[in-house]
Formats: sequence, C-alpha cells, structure tokens
Amino acid sequence: MGTTASQLGKDLLSEYQELTFLTKQEILLAHKRFSELLTKDEKDVPNVRVPMERILTLPELKSNPFRKRICLVFSTSEHKDGSLTFEDFLDLLSAFSDSATMEIKSHYAFRIFDFDDDGTLDCDDLQQLVNCLTGETEDTRLTQDEMRQLISNILEESDIDKDGTVNLSEFQHVISRSPDFISSFKIVL
Repeated sequence: MGTTASQLGKDLLSEYQELTFLTKQEILLAHKRFSELLTKDEKDVPNVRVPMERILTLPELKSNPFRKRICLVFSTSEHKDGSLTFEDFLDLLSAFSDSATMEIKSHYAFRIFDFDDDGTLDCDDLQQLVNCLTGETEDTRLTQDEMRQLISNILEESDIDKDGTVNLSEFQHVISRSPDFISSFKIVL
C-alpha cells in the first residue's frame, strides 16, 4: 500500500477512503500537508518516515498538550520514536476526524492518556494527564494535595471495579456521559 510522497494514485486514494473516516478531499489535503514536511531528498522515497520533531511543527498539533503522545500512539515505528509515515498520519487524522465513531475516538484518547502503555490509567497516568491539561508551570501546577484530591475524585467517578485504575471499558463509560467529548476530540487540517 506504500507510495512515494510525490504521487497518490487513484486506486490508493480509493483504498485510503475505504480504510479511513476521511473524504477524498481530506486525504488529498493530508497528502499535501505531509509532503510539505518532507525534505527534497525524501520526496521520492517510498513509505518515508517524518520525524516527530517535524510533525510537531504542524499548527494543528503545535498547541495540543498531548502532541508528543499523539505521535507516539499513531507511530508504527519499531523504534517507538513518534515518527510517522503517510499512512500513520492518515490514521491519526482519521481518528480525530468528525466522522470517526465514539468508540474509535475513546479508544485512541485512552491510549494517548495511558502514558506508560500498560492498558490502564493509574494514578501516575492521571497525574501526567492533569499536568498536560493545566500546564506544568508554577502558576498553573496543582499542589500535591489538590492533585491527590482530583485523582481521588476521578477514580471515585470512573473506577467501577474499584481496582485503583481506569480500564478502557470504564473510560468509555465515562466518555459516553460526556456529550462534548466527540466534538472536542478532533484535529482538522
């Protein structure tokens, strides 16, 4: 399914449409934006990977507090370096598109928030999540007591089986009661 960055055939475009929640126009725009991140030498390399540092220069990601986690979650690199191929980039945009289902969006949100990739959101994950949202400066950071109380409240509300963590099912249950989640979990080029 690989292609060089300089061309995107009709068959491949159709295949991408079938495999994603993106329209033909969105795929073509994604291809244009991805190609703009490539160096001259990379433009004709099949399945080229763009380093995370360059991906993070996109205005749509630049101000997202989870930008690095987003790259890491969608990267198929065996080096776990957050670099993206065009197909990784399409997967990212597809999951964040308006057309993606609640199940897809909540699955990826969970993976993004699961900082240690262990399949649960524990106290450490929740603390990192809160720090990403509030910022980690002296002015915005919560005190230890505030953080402890907030995490306790989150677990009280979300941890249905009372094991001290939030699993995917519990997370999806909480998200299902948050009507603004699906509309706020998006990235539009």
